[in-house]
Amino acid sequence: MKRIFLSLIMVMGLVVGLAGCTGVSYYAQTLKGHAQIMTKRQTVAKLIGDASTPEALRERMASARAIRQFATDELGLPDNSSYRSYVDIGRDYVTWAVFAAPEFSLVPQVWCFPVFGCVPYRGYFSRDIAIKTAAGLQQQGFDVHVSGVTAYSTLGWSSDPLLSTMFLQDKTYLAGLVFHELAHQRVYLGDDTAFNEAFAVAVETTGVKSWLRAAGDASGLRRYEAGLRRSAEFLALVAQTRGELSRVYQGSGTVAQKRAAKVEAIDQLRIRYRQMRQSRWGGFRGYDAWVEAPINNAKIAATSVYNDRVPAFVRLFELCAGDYPRFYKAVGRLGRLAKADRAAALETAKACE
Repeated sequence: MKRIFLSLIMVMGLVVGLAGCTGVSYYAQTLKGHAQIMTKRQTVAKLIGDASTPEALRERMASARAIRQFATDELGLPDNSSYRSYVDIGRDYVTWAVFAAPEFSLVPQVWCFPVFGCVPYRGYFSRDIAIKTAAGLQQQGFDVHVSGVTAYSTLGWSSDPLLSTMFLQDKTYLAGLVFHELAHQRVYLGDDTAFNEAFAVAVETTGVKSWLRAAGDASGLRRYEAGLRRSAEFLALVAQTRGELSRVYQGSGTVAQKRAAKVEAIDQLRIRYRQMRQSRWGGFRGYDAWVEAPINNAKIAATSVYNDRVPAFVRLFELCAGDYPRFYKAVGRLGRLAKADRAAALETAKACE
């Protein structure tokens, strides 16, 4: 399955002494997990030049270095020390994100942190702690969802390394991750996760297409664009279910009636997905794991947060004639608007300036 959750901004706890909504123990596990990764860094240049480096790793590092340079030269992303070192973390995910939403609401629970603002998840370097946190939230009556994360950004506060988890798929996947995470260093608003993530996804997807064109990889570009079309169709199915659930929750039914209607709406999502998989995708099963796993408000709300505004950002990019510096300036101007006005301004933009 193509990942729905493309990044996690891991709160660093660099200001543990400040008052926040989260206890010191949370910051401690965050700092410890990040520090353990940072102490194991090896520079990409050294790995490429070292004769003892396994050939497969040397080839991955060479690809990563070229992608990183493309990000700066062609996409106008920060030219700094991020993603110029490497760490093998020895597991499939670097962190786990815990999402929560009320039983009859699609508005996600939000947690606030010093410096980095408010986000609709809590991130953990320990899967066990993430599961324990989710269980506690569930006992309070929340729907919960735990998602493994393959990359995270410190927004330039430290030199983010390439992680072994970023190489679990092909080079296109790696390029998308690098472009996405660097985009967070280019523009990040402390009060608007939906804005931040949609912007980063727009940079990721347009950037990957540009990278594939520059490489002359026409077949890779066709595969990538086909994947984007499937993603858009799948997200439209989820959005349809979200609308149905919203009407149920806002209705006058009893608790029992709303629970029954919720189950029915989710069952219908699965039925529609299987029909689409056969009729439009030729049996492609890349989203099966997402669909067959438990689906609840937290999972649906998280999907919405990360994807709803992507088309509007891509449209703004096109209004900027595909010029990344102009695009970033336009996004920066939107970011200076009050949050209540920002989404409307993005959706109704008619020019880059």
